[in-house]
Amino acid sequence: MMHRVAIKIRSLTRSYLRSFSFTGLVFATLFFCGSITPSLLPRPYIVQGILSGFSLAIGYVVGVLATWGWAFLELPQPGPALARRSKQVCVGLAAIVFALSIWYATEWQNSVRVLMEMPPLESTARFRFFVIAILVAFVLVSIARWMIRLGAFLSKLLQRYLPRRIAVSISTLCVLLLGLMIGNGVIARGLLKAADRFFLQADLLIDDGIEQPALALACGSDESLVDWEAIGRRGKDFIGGGPKADEIERLTGQPSKRPIRVYVGMRTDGDDQARATLALEELKREGAFDRKVLIVATPTGTGWLDESAVDTVEYLHRGDTAIVSMQYSYLPSWITILVDPSRSKRSASALFDQVYAYWTTLPKDERPRLYLFGLSLGAFGCEDAADLMETFQDPIQGAVWSGPPFPSRQWASIVNSRNAGTPVWLPTFRDESMVRFTAQQNMLQTGKPWGPIRNVYIQHASDPMVWFSPSLAWHQPQWLSAPRGPDVSPGLRWYPIVTFLQIAFDLPMATSVPLGYGHNYSPSSYIDAWVAVTQPDGWSQTDLDRLREHFANPADQAELPVPDVDSESAELR
Repeated sequence: MMHRVAIKIRSLTRSYLRSFSFTGLVFATLFFCGSITPSLLPRPYIVQGILSGFSLAIGYVVGVLATWGWAFLELPQPGPALARRSKQVCVGLAAIVFALSIWYATEWQNSVRVLMEMPPLESTARFRFFVIAILVAFVLVSIARWMIRLGAFLSKLLQRYLPRRIAVSISTLCVLLLGLMIGNGVIARGLLKAADRFFLQADLLIDDGIEQPALALACGSDESLVDWEAIGRRGKDFIGGGPKADEIERLTGQPSKRPIRVYVGMRTDGDDQARATLALEELKREGAFDRKVLIVATPTGTGWLDESAVDTVEYLHRGDTAIVSMQYSYLPSWITILVDPSRSKRSASALFDQVYAYWTTLPKDERPRLYLFGLSLGAFGCEDAADLMETFQDPIQGAVWSGPPFPSRQWASIVNSRNAGTPVWLPTFRDESMVRFTAQQNMLQTGKPWGPIRNVYIQHASDPMVWFSPSLAWHQPQWLSAPRGPDVSPGLRWYPIVTFLQIAFDLPMATSVPLGYGHNYSPSSYIDAWVAVTQPDGWSQTDLDRLREHFANPADQAELPVPDVDSESAELR
């Protein structure tokens, strides 16, 4: 009995394996090998396995479609002898490519890790990620084959009334539409709901060490117009964190003020306009318009404002600052940007319009200098908030944007119009009087004069949030042309569809790398940007180096001497 069962299982297994398309398997192997090559970020073996599984499945489907297309067009088929020799050659070449890819897998991953100052791996757990890839591909291909069977069934029905090719075309279109409807309406919506529930609960948490402000003139206090419980986790981190006046004094050696921070969370009653009005009133209550610098900041998708960005500008201006922000989501930026990126634009515009309208009523020599700030989806949201045509008669002083995501239209327009000969990852724009770009190294001191409005983009060549694009599936991007960025692996090559998958899988891991790489922007880069844009007084290059050291080693709280005002300060401005 057991022997018969074993024979039956072997027979079914051989029959199942023979059912696979030879061309599809060759394409699947090549796609798998391409997925192992470097992308912008290093990948753990689990992510590599899932990525390779998707690549296997899609490669197989591409091969099957190529075979069907050839037959559908009734192109000549090779004879038995030529077909046999061609298969032998293809198997040999595919085997060689597969072996070389597996062999170089660790070296390729380390080529990325070394550039990002991460310890090299001894092994990429090849067997583990291969098993994961096979399992993922098996599930995806099985789903595809069931869809194909459904298409064949519909085609047979339609062929009773229509010509074969028309029947095949209509049935294929119907199955594809059904797959999209199920994928978007059931799977994607279900995953989105699960993510929504998870991140909503995360937004309700309060991190250790964060308490409701006791100071009356503080956002979220009992006397505040903003309800502490409605602020959200990241907003509470922003309000409860940051440097105190005495900490700034200890670092700078000069008298300092308590920085003003205002944040309105999503759970505050009302729409964007109502929350923006509340934020403005809270700014007035706290005396924000009496400060030297006022920043309208748009957070990331989760509502987070990078400490490296907001803390540094408060130190540079010795606390004589006010920063206001408003939450529009609690989902990560890479999810929000796929679901509804316009949320950030609506929120940023509503807040800026309220603040700007009041700011323009104040005497020009008494009001604060007004700036914009945005990181990630926040940069996407606020880059159009201060429309030049609307603010032309009374413009703001500038902006700092970091990690602008790929749908950012203003950023894309500037990059596409960059000066000839400059790379896309570090372009220069016209005479550099209004917009400049920088990265790990400070590229803002060009020796050319600034204009009255100063805007700075901080972007890394290794940031997938910046460089992802649907066109990666069919078009080689400019950021892979020579010269490529210093943090991009020399082993990264463009492959149709595969590179699109690689960078797409990099998006959720964009902040999983050290500061200064990927989507993690360092305090040093923010210091360079804020100095160029806001022109703080009394900071020499030596003082700025001390400030960078402070943020590089935050545990070191040694007192610093009073900053010198010397000729270096003039050069920095």
